[in-house]
Amino acid sequence: MADTPCETAPVIVADEPGSFPHGVLAHRHPAILRQVREAYPYGPERRRALDALLADCTAGVIEPLPADAHDRDRWAAWGLAEYTGRSWFDVPWLWAESYFYRRLLDAVGHFAPGAWQGIDPFRPAKLTELDAPETAGELAALDRLAGRPADEQLRALLHGSLWGNRADLSFRLSTAGAGADGAAGALVADDGDALLTLLSGGDAATLCLVADNAGRELVPDLLLVSHLLAHGRIGRAVLHVKPYPYYVSDATTADVFDALRRLITAGGAAGEYGRTLWSALTDGRVTVRAHPFSAAPLPYADMPDGLRADFAAATVTVLKGDLNYRRLVGDRRWPPTTPFADVTAYFPGPVAALRTLKSDVITGLDARTEAALTASEGQRWRTGGTHALIQVGN
Repeated sequence: MADTPCETAPVIVADEPGSFPHGVLAHRHPAILRQVREAYPYGPERRRALDALLADCTAGVIEPLPADAHDRDRWAAWGLAEYTGRSWFDVPWLWAESYFYRRLLDAVGHFAPGAWQGIDPFRPAKLTELDAPETAGELAALDRLAGRPADEQLRALLHGSLWGNRADLSFRLSTAGAGADGAAGALVADDGDALLTLLSGGDAATLCLVADNAGRELVPDLLLVSHLLAHGRIGRAVLHVKPYPYYVSDATTADVFDALRRLITAGGAAGEYGRTLWSALTDGRVTVRAHPFSAAPLPYADMPDGLRADFAAATVTVLKGDLNYRRLVGDRRWPPTTPFADVTAYFPGPVAALRTLKSDVITGLDARTEAALTASEGQRWRTGGTHALIQVGN
């Protein structure tokens, strides 16, 4: 990264009141704690722990993990020793967010022996989303898409994966690439054609897909993988998920299988997609991996050698979502016109980002696009989820 502007772009922290990162730590995290507190009938010990974390993360300082935490040494290597005793608002925002979720899991007993061990505190909300009428409607729309040419289906599924659960866009029959509301310019960068070229390597091609959210956002990711396999555009896929519940809705292995069962039970075209994936999982053409670094508070530039080798072996690695984008390019205040290829030059193979914009970080825009967006929307276009991008590097 020495030849990129990385050294001059400041790391994002949440110390500025009124900024988007500050709002996440000051308001979103407390709201999440209150929601988790009511998600299960936690007993007095767990409820006290959640209340203590609420007070700690809003007005306190960063505390170390318990002495018996299974990953205490790992977090020490990830910066905990350096940040202990400092305000949550004065350390890198990416780090503070990640550590909040690690502490939340301690509060609910996710890692401790006992009745709550292994319980996902966000699972009720994930299942509610999968069972929502909107999900059923989107899956039924696949039957209409099935009659279209394969390339048109693929482009629709690609944009479904890009936009996730935005309205009915996931399976709309248009290939125009506009946003969920049809607004022109909703895609601020579109390397879709380049990505589809990479996703046309036949049986020798391997796709690494680094998943983002569970529920209705994971379903279109699985549909895209299934289509690519069924039509011979790739021969193998590796799906990277989180090793434990993270960032409210990030996908875990259990979430993959919940979404897969939802596809199969839907019947029709959705069921066919689901059965294709089920078969591919059983014969090894699709594998699911949950590397510890997937939940690290660090950019992918710091990835360990084993994960680097996994990505290097892929024909292309596609990273989904906002958090993965921040980790891919570095959670820094880049000038928006900083070339995406420059800040991802460290990546060990071809890499692509599918992202709906929900935070300040952005690279790879041309100056005219940035000026038009800022003139019409101020800075809201960066964080409102109304714009998206498809970018390809290497």
